[in-house]
Formats: sequence, C-alpha cells, structure tokens
Amino acid sequence: MKLLFVFVSIFSIANLSSRNVLASPHYFNVLHYGATGNDETDDSQAFLKAWKDVCEATKGIPTLHVPLGKSYLLNPLTFQGPCKSKQVNIQLRGTLVAPKKGAWPTDKKDKWIEFHDIDGLTINGGGQIDGQGSSWWEDCETHCERPTALFFHNCNGFLLRDMKHVNSGRNHISINACNNVMVSNIHIIAPEASPNTDGIDIARSTNVFIQKSFMATGDDCVAINNGSSNINIVGITCGPGHGISIGSLGADGQYNVVEDVHVRNCFFKGAQNGVRIKTWEGGYGYARNITFEKITLMNTRNPIIIDQYYTTSASSRKNKVINIKVSDVTYREVHGTSANENAITLNCSRARCTNILMDNVNIRTSTPGEEAKAFCQNVEGKVDRAVPSVPCLSKFD
Repeated sequence: MKLLFVFVSIFSIANLSSRNVLASPHYFNVLHYGATGNDETDDSQAFLKAWKDVCEATKGIPTLHVPLGKSYLLNPLTFQGPCKSKQVNIQLRGTLVAPKKGAWPTDKKDKWIEFHDIDGLTINGGGQIDGQGSSWWEDCETHCERPTALFFHNCNGFLLRDMKHVNSGRNHISINACNNVMVSNIHIIAPEASPNTDGIDIARSTNVFIQKSFMATGDDCVAINNGSSNINIVGITCGPGHGISIGSLGADGQYNVVEDVHVRNCFFKGAQNGVRIKTWEGGYGYARNITFEKITLMNTRNPIIIDQYYTTSASSRKNKVINIKVSDVTYREVHGTSANENAITLNCSRARCTNILMDNVNIRTSTPGEEAKAFCQNVEGKVDRAVPSVPCLSKFD
C-alpha cells in the first residue's frame, strides 16, 4: 500500500503540473534563453541557463519548456540539483539531438544527458530524444566508450513518461541510486544489431515502476542490476532485444544482490530472451523473491532462462565454490512459442537454485512438428502444469 500511495502521489502531481504549467509564471522557455532549435547550433548553454532559473524558483511548479517543432542539438550536459522547489518539470515537446561520434567532445564523456540530485522531477510532453547512435555502432563496439543517453543519479520521486527515445549510442536510460521512480508510456527503438543499446538499466535503486511501454533494442529491454529492490514491470512489449533480465550479477567476483522483482503482463516478440536471470561464476550474493507472471511469448529464442554461467572471470577459476544464490523464483501463466527447441533452461551453479516454482507454463516451438524441451541442473523446486515438462522439479502436493 505504501508503494501504491507513492506512485499515486507522483501521478497526481504530474497531472496537476500538466494542467497548470501553461498558466504558471514559473515557466522557462529555452528559446527565451537563446536556444535556436535548428539541429545545427549547440543549444547546451541555453538549456543550462534556463535550468538554473528553474532550479532556483520557489513558487508553483517550475517548468523547463522545450517547444514543439524544433530539434535542439545538445552536447553532453548535466542538470544538477538539488532544486529549491519540491517539484520541477521538464516539458519536452521538441526533439533533443546528440552530436555524432565525429563531433563528440574530446574529454571522452560516456554520458550524454545527466540528471543529478533532483527530487520530484517530472519529464514529459510527448517529445523525442535522438542519440544518433549509428555513428558509434559502426566502428566503436570495442574501440571506444560509447555514451549512455539519459543517466539519472540520486533523483528520488521522479516520473518519466510520454516520450520516444531512439538510437542511443549505448544504454538509452540508466537509473542509478534513485528511489520511488515511475516510467510510463515510453517508446524506445534501436536496430536489433546495435550493440549494448539497453532500453532501461536499473542499479542501486528501490521502488521502481515501469509500465505501458514499448522497447525494441539491440540488448536488454530492461536490465535489473546490483543493489535494486522492489522493482515492478508491467505491460511491457519487448522485441527485438535480449528480454527482461536480472543481471548480469557477480562480475569479476563482486558481491551483488537483487530482490523483490515482479514482472507481469509483458509480451515478447522475436526477442533473443524472454525472462532471464544471468550471473557470473565466482561472484557472490543473491537474486531472490522474483516473480514472472502472465507472460506471453511469440517466437522467442530463450523464453525462460537462468544462466549462472553467463561468463567466466579469473576470480571464478580461483574460487569455484562461491556463486550468486538464486532462490524463490516463480513463473506463473507463461504461454507462447519458442524459436528454439530448448524452451526452458535452468542452468544453475553448484550453489543451486532453490524454491523455483512453475505454475501453468505452456511453451511450444514455432517449428511445426518440433517438440519443446527443458534443460535443468542444480535446481530444487516444484511444478504444476508445465509444457515442456521440467524433470528436475517435483510436483506440487
């Protein structure tokens, strides 16, 4: 109930902001600060000047307004808080455009637009964010640090909604060390072959709610990483992409934890994975209290997968008895088709996956006449109605 109250409060504030912003005197238009919106001139300083006044304002709901019908070229910049008002708004109606790789600043910044230490931030307005990632993907997969498009750090109670986000050089949206977050009605699009273009990455954050969004990317649609808890993902369409993933966890022998994750009413179409948990050998910590329910799959290559051998590091070769502990994972009402013969893979380490529950799972192959199969090792748990059958799980009493 407490989490629901937080989200309802955020929505109420956002709706109030949308109704009243045009009438508010605390309304800061970037064009009045020298922005041109001609897709060629650097408008970064105009945005920062406008943001300074927004952040200093104390009455009403201060709003940074980015008008419709223009494209604003922005070099890497940071919107810094804390702000004096408890609520601030960025009304994005136009398009934000990143510089291409050849015009990227020489200080090797690995983030494009950053938001730091801002509480009560709302970003909405139906606009678009264009990372111009193709200039990075072509020759930069291993030779340079590609930029994350939007990076939120220590921003509590923020709402991101009603936007289109295309072609980031790397992750489209990263949420780090934030609490009480809602992301709603977001379109994230990048080519299937674009490297590491995750839709949303979450780390060290709590009470994050992602809903009613479409993601077609070259990597995870949503990735839930170390230090994250109470994550709710509802009504997401994913594909192409690498699915909704817990992890990867435990890289280079690290201690990583994720808990209390609930994914429901999501649709995977032509994705490389559906619902996935991935950990490194040699790391330690846990992933627990995770539920995937009411999941629909269409021609998904790995519909259900736990992979505790995602990759191997030097630390794992030194100590093979320590691994991430995966427990209390439920798959309920998971239906659809697999592009591979192995529809269910539970590839757990010697630390064992425990209390794995499958209830009403029915996954068949997309290939006529081919029978779906399940693979599992080092797993303990129970099953009630599963196609394909999962032999390592015992029947419910």
